[in-house]
Amino acid sequence: MRTSLQKALALILSGDRELKNILWVTARMSLSSSLIALLIGVPIGLWLGSARFRGRQALVVVNRTLMGMPPVVCGLLLYMLFSGVGPFGKWKLLFTVEIMVLAQVLLITPLVVGNLETFVSGVAPPVRETARGLGLGAAKTFLLLANECVYPIFSTYLLAFARAIAEVGAVSMVGGAIAWKTNVMTTAIMQYTNRGNFSLGIALGMILMAVSLLVNIVVSLLQRRLSR
Repeated sequence: MRTSLQKALALILSGDRELKNILWVTARMSLSSSLIALLIGVPIGLWLGSARFRGRQALVVVNRTLMGMPPVVCGLLLYMLFSGVGPFGKWKLLFTVEIMVLAQVLLITPLVVGNLETFVSGVAPPVRETARGLGLGAAKTFLLLANECVYPIFSTYLLAFARAIAEVGAVSMVGGAIAWKTNVMTTAIMQYTNRGNFSLGIALGMILMAVSLLVNIVVSLLQRRLSR
């Protein structure tokens, strides 16, 4: 165990090429998917949390159901759609970073929507009253509401990024964990541990835990500031 830890630290400090490639693919996938999910989910979350219309509760229930979607189910669905016999097989996206990003967006967007819907539903009534008193239209009211949610939006993004970087089920199914192409930290940890290469697996685990710790520290600081 001690030898594996020493080798893991040596790999991190030496800038191992394979390790750097895995980190690059992970960063590319996680940053892309979390940003896309944020761009899609923020407007929907703000609208769903502030609007009042028939069927709203049904949409909230559907979104909360999607928040709990098992990653392997998402991966299976995309695999069937983009495999050679699937309707989108001609696009040849299977076992690429692009379809891994798509899988992550499908998993993360409901989380973004759900987090913002919960927060906005509490702050929307006073914001609407303020906007009505100022004579603001619907568009400016929406922008005012978005301005009130700056910290929750940033916090939600960090949580989305953390979910993206820690995901393994869906990205493994649609990405294939191909070395030097679609292998990310989570799939590489499983792959190299199964091969008995504990040093690389430990190195990736240490980096993954460090990133998760950093994200949680930032989220905690934001929540503390928000509660003041």
